[in-house]
Amino acid sequence: MSTELKYCPGSLKEGFTSYSGAVLKRMFDNKQVSHILPFSSSDVNGPEQIKFIENRKRISISGVQEKLSLTLTKNKLRLTEPGEQGRYILKPIPRDLNNVDMVPANEHLTMQIARQVFTIPVAENALIFFQNDTPAYITKRFDIKPTGDKYLQEDFASVAGKTSANAGADFKYEYSYLELGRLIARHMAAAEVELEKYFKLVVFNYLFSNGDAHLKNFSLIESPHGDMIMSPAYDLVCTRLHVNDPDMALKGGLSDESFDHPSFSVLGYYAFDDFLDFGLALGLKEIRIRKMLDLMRTEKTAVYGLIAHSYLNDESKELYTKLYKDKLRRLNNSAGKRLQVFNNPV
Repeated sequence: MSTELKYCPGSLKEGFTSYSGAVLKRMFDNKQVSHILPFSSSDVNGPEQIKFIENRKRISISGVQEKLSLTLTKNKLRLTEPGEQGRYILKPIPRDLNNVDMVPANEHLTMQIARQVFTIPVAENALIFFQNDTPAYITKRFDIKPTGDKYLQEDFASVAGKTSANAGADFKYEYSYLELGRLIARHMAAAEVELEKYFKLVVFNYLFSNGDAHLKNFSLIESPHGDMIMSPAYDLVCTRLHVNDPDMALKGGLSDESFDHPSFSVLGYYAFDDFLDFGLALGLKEIRIRKMLDLMRTEKTAVYGLIAHSYLNDESKELYTKLYKDKLRRLNNSAGKRLQVFNNPV
């Protein structure tokens, strides 16, 4: 790689020219894995592209973005072979988006902010680089047991019974976040705990302009104890860096017809009141809702630090920061004056 790194491409901590020990432990089981892949991005569409095409066909992860399945042999990442279970998903730069080169760095940054600043459980992830310096996003599969077997996992499009056959091409967007929350309450034993995780993630997606948080980007997963819980968060991206999409991915927004707060009609956007009432409609305790909202709506200097250390270009860093500040302003607004305004970043 021609450019020397200054920040760990996993944690974004300063002073590392490759993965830190902590990242190697979490992401690669303590093996000394390089941040440079053993092939170039041009190989994906080059003379040997057939093996990459076959690899993409084998991977069982849904979504429109091209993905490759990797496994770790000793200290080397490589493409999986037929019949072999991959432990990692590689997402190269996608196509047909604005500012497309920044997509891997965007997803990595957003996932790190979720984990490091807001303690949201996320899939283990890092940036990695092809031999020609092109970045890609890599994530460790959380549905694979240490034995190599799979934990039962089901996304909420499946749980809701939504398919293209019965709900059209946009089936994964035909819902509301309140309806999704009711599914969590119905299918999980420790519903209140899981609903708090879900509530926090919905607010996070709003705060960081993830306009693609659709039904397939939320999942149930079997725990080691055999019960069903919310899976770690995945596919967290500030989509507004690339497309002019809506604030909410689901067409029903926060609520269905049974939940209608006047705040939105007054302000023209979701603000504190809407999320407070959304949490109450989910059945959460008001004191817990306010505690989570206070965490999310307090300006975090750590967010700015991670943005600065990220592998976004300067223009994208500036826009990412602007979008965060705009959503903070919204979350600190209240048509009904039901909050106290924070002035000092922490």
